[in-house]
Amino acid sequence: MAESKRGRPTKFNTPQEMQKKIDEYFASCDEKENPMTITGLALALDMSREGLCNYEERDDFFDTIKKAKQKVEEAYEKRLVRRGNAGDIFALKNFGWEDKTKQELNGSVNVQKVFVTEKDHKETIEHIKDIINES
Repeated sequence: MAESKRGRPTKFNTPQEMQKKIDEYFASCDEKENPMTITGLALALDMSREGLCNYEERDDFFDTIKKAKQKVEEAYEKRLVRRGNAGDIFALKNFGWEDKTKQELNGSVNVQKVFVTEKDHKETIEHIKDIINES
């Protein structure tokens, strides 16, 4: 095992070494018809989810882990399309998905300032009410 800069031994010396274990995990899931999960991926790599995230922060392992996570995400997508399972929806939300509709409004807002003296108070209030009711 290689030594990291922090003095703690790393589990993988190269992204290719890690990719081999990742491929074995995915093949095992396919063979046994088990769902692919991030936790399962981490366990197959003999580390915690946090450890997997730590490896993802390393430039040399970033793409390897990102692609593996995307494969897990894709598996959830496919199951969601087939079954519409709430568990798959929950998992996809952890990948940043949202189940709400976003609406964007374009246009302008016309703001009018009205200065009222005591004398014109009642008349102006009635005029403002008329403007609001016309809108």
